[in-house]
This record gives sequence, C-alpha cells and structure tokens, in this order.
Amino acid sequence: MSEITPLDLAHAAMDAAPEDDTARLRFYERLADSELFLLLGAEAAGQSATPELFPVEDVNFVLLFDREERLAAFTGRISPYVALSGRAIAEQLAGQGVGFAVNLDTPSAILIPPEAVSWLAETIGHAPEEVEAQIEAFHPPHGLPETLITALDTKLALAAGLADCAFLAGTEDDKGRRSHMLAFIDAVPGAEGSLAKAASEALTFSGIEAGQMDVGFFRAADVHAGALARVGLRFDLPEAPKPQEVTRIAPGSDPEKPPILR
Repeated sequence: MSEITPLDLAHAAMDAAPEDDTARLRFYERLADSELFLLLGAEAAGQSATPELFPVEDVNFVLLFDREERLAAFTGRISPYVALSGRAIAEQLAGQGVGFAVNLDTPSAILIPPEAVSWLAETIGHAPEEVEAQIEAFHPPHGLPETLITALDTKLALAAGLADCAFLAGTEDDKGRRSHMLAFIDAVPGAEGSLAKAASEALTFSGIEAGQMDVGFFRAADVHAGALARVGLRFDLPEAPKPQEVTRIAPGSDPEKPPILR
C-alpha cells in the first residue's frame, strides 16, 4: 500500500467537508509547509530553474508532488526537478498567472488556479505587527478553539531547534487589556521573526481573527518564565537535527537560497 502523506490527509478532510473553511485553510497550510518536488523543463543551471508548464484550458500549471516517487511515477522517466517548500514556490510564482497541479494521479490530486496561488503567497507573506505592553499577570488559557491548539502543535513541530519550548497563556496588561500570548522560552537569537510568523500563520490558517494572540520571548531565568510554566499550556519544540555530512547539494536544498524560478 502506498504511503498516505499529511497532504493526502488534509486534502481528504477538505474534500469531505467542502463548506468547511477551516478544513480548506488547513489544506493550504499543509501545502505551504510541505517540501514539494517541482518538475523542471531542464536541469537547473546554478541558481536558476525553469519549471515545466502544462496548459489546461488556456491556464498554465506547474507540476508539484509531495514525494519524489510520485513525480517519477507520473512522468514515467528520469526527470529534472527542484525541491522547495510550498511557500517558496508560491512566493516566487505569485502574480505570474501560473497555477499549481498538485499530486496528479494520487489521492490528493488538485488543480489550484493562479488566483489561489497569489492568495496563498499574500497570506503567508503577512508579518505580525510589533507592539509593546507591560504584562501584569498570566492566567491559564481559556476559550481558545481546539483547532488553534492543533495548529500550533503542528506548526511548532516544524520549528526544530529554534527555541526550547513555548507556553500558551492568558494575559492581562497594564492597561487592563486581556488577551492570550504564545511565549517562547530561550529562542535562538535571530529566530524571533520566524517564530512570530509561525504563530501568526497558525492563527490565520485556523480561521481565527487576527489579534487574539500575542507572541512574546523570554529567557528561562526571567521571572515571567516561572509564571508561564505554572499556568500556561506547554509546547515542546523538537531539538535541531544533528548535522550530517553532505556529499551532494541538490538545487533548492538550502532554504535560505532557493533557486529562482523562471
């Protein structure tokens, strides 16, 4: 039996509930977070790659698969490809009138039109606003939907090594404003932006209105860390993978330097 992937599961949930906005958002979140294999028209040249385009009713689509084996099975031949995250592909192809043909001939086969690709790029490109507030008290989280808890758990599992852990807690600031905060403990210096963006995406793809959760960063020795540990819901982030010797660097394997799609 062939492997059932997270994208298959998210697609099946969306397909089973076509009126459920949350299920649809969760599928697009999985698409953005997944490593996808993009079929190329020719071998990548340096940092430049040209996707193979397939016209469907006057609209061009690129072919994407969430497993190498699926791409090979579809083409039936040795084919050039590049491995990139769904978010990187969406950001590069947004506004070019190109759609996504995802996992054709598999359980999660879907054609995503160009306007949906642009929407996805705009959604994941949204950066949370920075504000400063003096927190007076932390409380146990209350009234948050299970969809958000699940989304945070899934999203933070992808942030290996960026922080020790995170706590979700209710807050009250010096102006009496009540909210919730996802507080990261001992974040790696420079990772704050990525972690805040991950939290923001968890909110967005859960279908929850923005502004219902703040993000904070604390050291384990901070007095607030003890209060958070007492009342907050804890999320443990995975440890960073140990470095391995790399003998061949495939195009797109460095997330900081994805190839330019032309």
